[in-house]
Amino acid sequence: MEAQGLNQYQVDKTKGMAEEGSHPVVDLSKHPSGIVPTLQNIVSTVNLDCKLDLKAIALKARNSEYNPKACDVSSIRFAAVIMRIREPKTTALIFASGKMVCTGAKSEEQSRLAARKYARVIQKLGFPAKFKARTETYEAFENIYPVLTGFRKNQHWYEV
Repeated sequence: MEAQGLNQYQVDKTKGMAEEGSHPVVDLSKHPSGIVPTLQNIVSTVNLDCKLDLKAIALKARNSEYNPKACDVSSIRFAAVIMRIREPKTTALIFASGKMVCTGAKSEEQSRLAARKYARVIQKLGFPAKFKARTETYEAFENIYPVLTGFRKNQHWYEV
């Protein structure tokens, strides 16, 4: 007794796997390839509306690093403080112009929370930072081939 090249044991085994939740059931009408795209990384761009002293931030803040001479590529230096927090597990690049890029969050809500935490750290260090953020969410369409046309970029501005 075979169904589409599978014997009864294999059919029962695959049904059990779908029921147990180890392999989610994919709606092939929505995803004909059988691949379901998921978001892995949310990137937020934040404008703190003040100039920052990167050396002071790196010396006073925890989990931060600053090495302006590390990326000297044809006399253009990457001058940003790299700061990390554990919950939500994210990394921020903080620039002297007051711009900040927060990356690594799994959802837009986590990204917003992380950006607020970084902005609060900057405020506690004595900088008059405000919180203006733009979240860039990349969503994959159902047809993921070719990859370049399969992504849509949404930008949401919010201010607190």
